[in-house]
Amino acid sequence: MAEHALSGGVTLHVEERGVGQPVVLIHGWTMSGHFFQRQVNSLSDHHRVVIPDLRGHGKSEKVLNGHTVATYAADLNELFGIVGVERPVLVGWSMGAMVTYEYLKQFGQDQVAGIVVVDQPPSDFAWDGYPFGVFTLEELAETSRHIQLNHRGVAEEFVPLMLHQPDEATVKWMVDEILQVPPAIASTILVDQTMQDYRPLLPEIRVPTLVLFGEDAKLTNPEAGRYIAEKVPGARFHSFSNSSHCPFYEESEAFNSELTKFVDTLHQRRSGDG
Repeated sequence: MAEHALSGGVTLHVEERGVGQPVVLIHGWTMSGHFFQRQVNSLSDHHRVVIPDLRGHGKSEKVLNGHTVATYAADLNELFGIVGVERPVLVGWSMGAMVTYEYLKQFGQDQVAGIVVVDQPPSDFAWDGYPFGVFTLEELAETSRHIQLNHRGVAEEFVPLMLHQPDEATVKWMVDEILQVPPAIASTILVDQTMQDYRPLLPEIRVPTLVLFGEDAKLTNPEAGRYIAEKVPGARFHSFSNSSHCPFYEESEAFNSELTKFVDTLHQRRSGDG
C-alpha cells in the first residue's frame, strides 16, 4: 500500500500487488478499494493489481474540491503516470464504470487494453424513454438532503440493497467504509454521477469489453447490462445468479474466473498480433 500525491493537491491511497498486465479496480460511489478484498490474491498471481481509493473516498485525502466523474478520471490518468501503469484493463464497478467511460473520453481508447463494466447502467438519471434510471430530479434532491441530515441512515438503507443475502457483519463493515466519505463529498459526487449519460459513447467503444451484472435486481436491473452489451460492439455479457450489486464479493470465485479469462484473452490477442 502507498500514498501518491497528485499535482492538484490531493493524495490518493493505492494498493498494489503482483506483476504483469495492469488490472485497475475502480470502486463505486462512497465505497473504497477495500470492497475488492476478494480479488487481490486471485488476480495478483498473474497480473499487476492496482486498487486506488478515489479522492475523498476510503483512505485517500478528504479534499472538498474536484468531486466530479471527470476529475476522478483525470486523477487516475495522473496516478498511472506516477506508478508506471500502461494500457491497463479498467474494471469499473458502479460509479467506477462511469469513471472508466470518462477515462476513454478524455484520454483515448488506445490508452487501455480493455474495460469491464460491473453492475452499472450507462446513466442513473430517469431520462424520458430510458428504462434504467434510478433518480428523478426530485428523488436526487431528496437523497442529497438525507445524506446531509442522516448519512448513516442512508448507508444502512443502501447496503442491504447491494447484497443478495445481506448478513449483519458484512453490512456493518460496508457501512463503516461508506461513512469514511464526508456527507458534503457524498452528496456532491452523487449529483454529478447521476447526471452523466454515457449512452452515446457505447456504440463508439472499440476496446474489448466485458459486462458483469448481478441477477438480483433490487438495486440495479441486469437488463441494463444486456443493453450495454448490445450497444458496445463485440462486448460480452455475463450475470451472476446469487448476487445483487456486488458480484465480486458475493460470488468472488466465479467473478474472478470471468475476469481472469477476459484479461488472459487480451494477452493472447496481443501475442497473436505480435
